[in-house]
Amino acid sequence: MRDTRSRVAAPQSFTTPDRPAVPQRQPAGLPVLLTLLGATLLGTVINNVLNVPLRDITADLGVSLSSGVLVVSSFVLVLAAGMALSGWVGDRFGRRRTVIGSLALMAVAMVGAALAPSLPALVAMRALQGMACAAYPPAVMGMLASIYGPSQRARTMSAWAAANGIGQAIGPPLGGLLADLAGWRAIFWCLAPVAVILLVATVLVVPDDRGHATALHWPGAASLTLGAAFLMTAATAVPQHVVPIWLTITLAAAGVGLLAVFAITSANTAAPIIRPRLIVESRFLRSSVAAAAQMFCLAATLVAVPLYVTGTLGRTTALTGLLVLALPAAMAALAPVVGLLSERGRPRWILRTGLVTLGAAELLLGAYVGTGGRSTAPLVALLLVVGAGVALVQTPSAAGATRSPAGRSGAALGLFNMMRFGGSALGAAWVAVVYPSGALLLLFAGCAVVAAAGLVVSFVGPDPSPLHTDTPSPATTSG
Repeated sequence: MRDTRSRVAAPQSFTTPDRPAVPQRQPAGLPVLLTLLGATLLGTVINNVLNVPLRDITADLGVSLSSGVLVVSSFVLVLAAGMALSGWVGDRFGRRRTVIGSLALMAVAMVGAALAPSLPALVAMRALQGMACAAYPPAVMGMLASIYGPSQRARTMSAWAAANGIGQAIGPPLGGLLADLAGWRAIFWCLAPVAVILLVATVLVVPDDRGHATALHWPGAASLTLGAAFLMTAATAVPQHVVPIWLTITLAAAGVGLLAVFAITSANTAAPIIRPRLIVESRFLRSSVAAAAQMFCLAATLVAVPLYVTGTLGRTTALTGLLVLALPAAMAALAPVVGLLSERGRPRWILRTGLVTLGAAELLLGAYVGTGGRSTAPLVALLLVVGAGVALVQTPSAAGATRSPAGRSGAALGLFNMMRFGGSALGAAWVAVVYPSGALLLLFAGCAVVAAAGLVVSFVGPDPSPLHTDTPSPATTSG
């Protein structure tokens, strides 16, 4: 009888490898959750904390507004390009160790930014911050998915989305307030200790996870990382008049070519960093494109609206930060509700509703600021609607990515976040191209077009079968 019970129990522990780890982590569940979400919160704050005081930075460093946008886009560019590789690093060496190293690098880079004597030095430190932050999303998403499992996935991803929303909420007003009180350099002096505190908390409370030996397919990893970096660099270079057009075209062509190399070499090797066929699987593809479209709209709005309010409306930096707070506050408030709706309803239709809401809100926002609207009340109302659209997209797209066959791989979760923040980098670049011309209706209409493209892609391919939800895939665990 004893042998029979052991034979029955063994297959259960083998087929559900994530479940045995949960009881071991439960005693430190809340501290672990708060620490992991704290790392997410810090990364989101660092991403957008300079949006409001951007005019102060450019004036202090004596550079043009178009050049100053590099302070925003350099962070996002490096962050997005490095995510797939950092996801593999987390799988190989352990996600906890990867986050610890990244928090240490983040603290150093923030001190460097606070001391930066020129725009190139500040841009370099922002790029280093992006490199450090690249480890957070795939590592945190992977750990949360592993700890809480399929039954609580939507709820857990809603907590992750809420942390992103709170970070978006804190960043703009915090940056504006600190810049008004003590200058923009104080932003980095205040956030560097936060990185150190999170580092210590990660060491003390987050359980160690052993990485697993897996070879890195260098041709695929290098071509994917460099291809994404070249494409986003080309987009960022478009509004920079000092960059010759031939160089921008060359970078874009090289990026496309390298991504083709990634697809070809990864399809023909036994253990690629990410299997191309899993990238185009309907759940992962829909989630990734929707997340990229949502981040494009979010970044463009959070860069363009502060410029409009501080410039055209002449409001103070601190007041502008408080006005912009409406958008991410709506994101944070709605994230838990969206999580519950995603668990009980149809996440795909929630995602599509969000994209429709986002596109309509961007068009209305463009119509309002494009006609020189000066009242802040309609502006705040429109920002609330944009935030609602983002919230409706963010949770189901993150849950869909982690539920997909590719979602078992840290590198694939890195690719999902690469597309998210790649959309953010393109959104910031779009503002740098269009905003100086004053064509604000065109600027926000472009955001609406991107949201519409995400909506179209959400119908591409067959609907994933619920029978395959959260089923481990040997293809993903091997590479």
